[in-house]
Amino acid sequence: MKILSLDRLIVATLAVVVSLPLFTARPAAAEENGTITVLHSYARDYTTIEHAGGKVTGGTLTGTGTVLQSSGAPFVEGANSNADCIIYVRMSEDGIDLMAPCTTIDADGDRMFMLSRRESGDIQDGGGGLGRAEIIGGTGKYAGISGSCSYDTEYLPDNRIVTSARCDWKK
Repeated sequence: MKILSLDRLIVATLAVVVSLPLFTARPAAAEENGTITVLHSYARDYTTIEHAGGKVTGGTLTGTGTVLQSSGAPFVEGANSNADCIIYVRMSEDGIDLMAPCTTIDADGDRMFMLSRRESGDIQDGGGGLGRAEIIGGTGKYAGISGSCSYDTEYLPDNRIVTSARCDWKK
């Protein structure tokens, strides 16, 4: 039987101690996730032009959002936020192609960024339609958040819009 020298024993021991973390199980970082239902109310300011066999509309939506239901933090039931969106809509014989990046700002000043898209319905009083939105990050409590929402928009008289959304999110 061969006996290790003291130097080799120390080196072998250090090698085991240093490599031990590579072989021990570490708990995975807990991923936060949940669902929310939100109601947004907007005032719209649109401009429409005739363009290449269709119409193009651009403008802003400015309003508020209220969390109606939440599975938990960072969203609080009853919490309100301001919401600002830039909207681009192309209407043609093929239908509607709507895109709207939006930023919401809650009472703490934290921002959440969303991108809404819709390919059904219209943008006339009495109209609206179903669409999808993606949560694409934020600041403060919303940093690192992502998710997907289904929404329904209703266009009201006097340049008003109401949108209800249900979102699944993760962080």
